[in-house]
Amino acid sequence: MAQVKFGLIGCGDAGGFHVMSSKDNPDSSVRYVAAHDINDKVLARFSRLHKLTPYAELGKFLASDIDAVLLAVPHYLHASLAKRIAEAGKHILCEKPMATTLEECDEMIAAAKKASVKFMIAENHRFLPAHKLVKQVIEEGLIGDIFLGRAYEGAFVPSRVFLDADNWQFTFDKGGGGVVADQGCHKFATLNWMLGEVDKAQCWLGKGLNSPPNKAEDSAIVLLRYKSGAMITVDVSSVTVHPLTNRMELHGTKGTILEDHAWENPVSIFSSHDKAQVKGEFYSPKVEHGVYPKYYLISAREEDAHFADCILKDQHPEFTPEQAKQAIAVTLLSYLSAKKGAPASMSELATIAKTKGTKSILDGLDRAIQRNYDAMHWT
Repeated sequence: MAQVKFGLIGCGDAGGFHVMSSKDNPDSSVRYVAAHDINDKVLARFSRLHKLTPYAELGKFLASDIDAVLLAVPHYLHASLAKRIAEAGKHILCEKPMATTLEECDEMIAAAKKASVKFMIAENHRFLPAHKLVKQVIEEGLIGDIFLGRAYEGAFVPSRVFLDADNWQFTFDKGGGGVVADQGCHKFATLNWMLGEVDKAQCWLGKGLNSPPNKAEDSAIVLLRYKSGAMITVDVSSVTVHPLTNRMELHGTKGTILEDHAWENPVSIFSSHDKAQVKGEFYSPKVEHGVYPKYYLISAREEDAHFADCILKDQHPEFTPEQAKQAIAVTLLSYLSAKKGAPASMSELATIAKTKGTKSILDGLDRAIQRNYDAMHWT
């Protein structure tokens, strides 16, 4: 079987899921063979564990015989490293979020096109079998026209991550914002895929923890209005205490879809459509799934295999960079709304992109975050 040789930049948890998912599948078209990390100890330990060739120097890593690179580094490094990978003639699979600004997204797209390499964002929610099932149900019209929905991601993060000013995660300058940027992008990419383009957003940001000034929100609520008319609330937090999970509800004129990553059978459907598997009752079709961390391994396997097949067959990825950029646009639109204290439209965001640049949205964003911790008692 033809295989694509992957190298990994960034030997952290995200990269680990990808490497392990391919190791568990001996028939995979994906083979991770090399790794690079700026931390020599982390690189040595990770490479030894996964039997990869370690490269302490990025130049030598890119000059090796790898075909593609999985980029799993802090968000602010995505654009600059993606350009270097493209210049080396390697295909690029980059972890989410694509970048911290729309301008960086455009730079990455342009670099990949100039070098004629494949480029995809590793948005695992787009490749999760449960979400593929939900997308199929919507396309078949089984729940009719969607008018209302809500989505939730609770990714509990140890408080030390938020309280450590030197940790890059959830910072304005290196993370591109807090949980809206880090977790919301999952929801935005998935909902855009299912519902189309966002028209307006209204957003509220909060801090449950008294974290340093360079740290952004740890909780948020975003209200999205799609061009279709659908109204969706997206709630994200990294300080709620429970197992890592994601949930989604979509309500339409002919039924409802409930989806929860914590369920063994993650999708439940109610449909009044004549073509429904079970009409007029909730039913749960069988779909490959497993509660955390298994669904991470499943989705990593699926997205890596899809990207490898695109390389082998010279096809464009199903999840295009332009679609990934739209998820970043919804993130920035949410932050723009929080700064305004009012709804913000995509046309407003487009104007800012043409004039001041979208990085300006992150400037002064800390003043839009509610200090909820002032009235809270954690002990």
